[in-house]
Amino acid sequence: MSRRTIMIVGNGSVPEGAAAKIDAADTVIRFNDCRSVGPSGSKTDIVAVCNTGRPARSMLEGGWKTNAAVCRAKEIWSVRSAEKFSKMRAGLIEAYPDLGDFCDDYTRDFAAYAEMTGRLHRVLPAHVHEQLDRDLARFSPAPYVVPSSGMVVIAAVLSGFAKREDDVMLTGFDHVGWELHPFTAERRLVETLISQGHLRRLA
Repeated sequence: MSRRTIMIVGNGSVPEGAAAKIDAADTVIRFNDCRSVGPSGSKTDIVAVCNTGRPARSMLEGGWKTNAAVCRAKEIWSVRSAEKFSKMRAGLIEAYPDLGDFCDDYTRDFAAYAEMTGRLHRVLPAHVHEQLDRDLARFSPAPYVVPSSGMVVIAAVLSGFAKREDDVMLTGFDHVGWELHPFTAERRLVETLISQGHLRRLA
């Protein structure tokens, strides 16, 4: 079986001259509104979306469906399991009252869009998220709500989407952002996975 290059492109900074290397990859995964397009090339095979809460509603009510990168993608991945997030709702609202709509689920809307436009829709399974929480716990993160979508996708790719011989590469991951994602622990986990040879950062 031939070796594939799977490029996971976050919405953070990318190395100068990265575009050609990213566009040459066999599979390119981007996130949400794909604002990484430009300095990181244009090839987009998979768009992973945050399918709950305000980010999901904003995409669906805005111009996401006509975004050029989204239109190029062959697959849409919903990062959050509706079943898992529905179980989280009561405890989350108690701990963070301003996150009352955080677990509102828009998976069906993304699935309907994918079906209407002839592309595959996947929901990343809850067990990927749960194993990721256990892996992050090794780095004693401060209290957090959920891992970032980027980290969930990395975990999903490594737990079955990528084959043993594939080359999984990251770029656009600055590990900063919303204070209720465990970015410091995520950075440490990514560096551990790199040291173990499971993935690489695009130099």
